[in-house]
Amino acid sequence: MATEDRVVDSSLAGDALEADRPAVEQRPSGCVPLPHQVAGHKYGISKVGILQHPDGTVLKQLQPPPRGPCEMHFYTQVYAQDCTDPQLLALQQHLPRYYGTWASSESPNEVYLKLEDVTQRFTRPCIMDVKIGRKSYDPFASREKREEQIKKYPPMEEVGFLLLGMRVFQVNSESHISHDQFYGRSLRKETLKTGLAQFFHNGVELRKDAVSLSICKVRDILRWFEGQKQLHFYASSLLFVYEGSPHLANRFKWREDAQTGQENEQGEPECNNNIHLANCKLRGHRCSLASQKSACSWLNRSDLPQDIHHVRHKNGIWPHSLHYHLEQANGNGVSSEEDMRVVDDKSTGLAKARLRDGVIEKEEDVDVRMIDFAHVFPSDSPDEDYMYGLRNLLSVLEQILKN
Repeated sequence: MATEDRVVDSSLAGDALEADRPAVEQRPSGCVPLPHQVAGHKYGISKVGILQHPDGTVLKQLQPPPRGPCEMHFYTQVYAQDCTDPQLLALQQHLPRYYGTWASSESPNEVYLKLEDVTQRFTRPCIMDVKIGRKSYDPFASREKREEQIKKYPPMEEVGFLLLGMRVFQVNSESHISHDQFYGRSLRKETLKTGLAQFFHNGVELRKDAVSLSICKVRDILRWFEGQKQLHFYASSLLFVYEGSPHLANRFKWREDAQTGQENEQGEPECNNNIHLANCKLRGHRCSLASQKSACSWLNRSDLPQDIHHVRHKNGIWPHSLHYHLEQANGNGVSSEEDMRVVDDKSTGLAKARLRDGVIEKEEDVDVRMIDFAHVFPSDSPDEDYMYGLRNLLSVLEQILKN
């Protein structure tokens, strides 16, 4: 039977949450537990679990008040069609796309947030969830809650982040290894680098390209926080994803001649249960260039070549059909500063790219998004605790890259 679903008016979702939940919850028809979830409430283990809709989106069940309504309000505020706040508009590129609230006709009182599946475009997604900040409890938490959270990971105050889980594709065995929250809690300041490096090791080599691009994306998020004073985030995470398939990871030596590719000699790709791989779409309002001097420098839309074309801005996201091609800056090989520019080339994938040690690293192979917003509160000051965590995380990632 086809899944019959509906989008719920956000103003009514809070009322639905107050309704009594059935003693035994049944999964909405056609939906499956999210197959690659590495942390958080898991469906079948916890009532408040995460599912995958038949259309490939993620369904995150709304938590009981006040957490659920708080997270729903956050997404609704950031993705409001009439939003003109430049900080919130800039924040959209760092979040999963939000499609409103959803409920099945079978269980209309079970309300879900309908979100983009960030891993959808990856064939062998390597995924890591890292909680950011010096505190994993909000200012309104009870004394018991605070003590409980501190006891879970005492170094949080000093470290500023906590590894909640990871799943990494191993190319030598064509299988995945996973580490849960207990692995993360076992890490101390002196073992953080080794523990975090496990996420970027594919069983054969350390994926320095993925480390490098992850650093770039975390820096972008840090820049956003450095420019805003209106929100404080508690118990929120960064979701890291990179392509684990060595044949599909877009790492290839610079050539003047035409691109050559290799057929994927591996078995069937690990697709999500409900969907086929979708084409990558460029998010945000800007394209970025990178050079040896600045790995994460932004390029304004007005500076792009004329052959880059945009389509209508929708819901704060720029849907693109443009693709990218990297041209030599001086026409005679890579320049001394390894400059690159973005142009239209429909024969290749799209997005940000940088050149490192003669290897082109395309940012579509790596993604870092902010997730989990049940504890976001208005403020009039910088979010120092979150920025502390981001800076410490960047420091560890940079150490991994150097070694």
